[in-house]
Amino acid sequence: MSSTPEVLFVCVHNAGRSQMAAALLHHHAQGRVTVRSAGSAPAESVNPAVVEIMAELGIDLSQEFPKPLTTDAVEAADVVITMGCGDACPIFPGKRYLDWQLEDPAGKPIEQVRPIRDEIDRRVRELLAELVPAGS
Repeated sequence: MSSTPEVLFVCVHNAGRSQMAAALLHHHAQGRVTVRSAGSAPAESVNPAVVEIMAELGIDLSQEFPKPLTTDAVEAADVVITMGCGDACPIFPGKRYLDWQLEDPAGKPIEQVRPIRDEIDRRVRELLAELVPAGS
């Protein structure tokens, strides 16, 4: 791993789970981790419920947009975290791959999206503690 670990979050539409995970890791890491997100079939825009519940935490996703998954993004990452994108993500030797089984927030009301956000936040904090140990 380089001195600054790079994490790529991937889901199908890059409109919900991967956007939340990337924003939360970016927020908590405060520059100690390079963070990207992408989708195997990007949507037109980020899920409005996701934008709203992230704003509750003071994280602004209003300028974010779904990005396509590229081989370059996977190649650049030290850790690739997939969230329901199946076999769409290219596999490269030497990369760490994690698959987070998380409910898709698409079409769900805010009350059902909050617990998904909170579970992603818990996992992101655990990942950050592994990548950048306290005192680093």
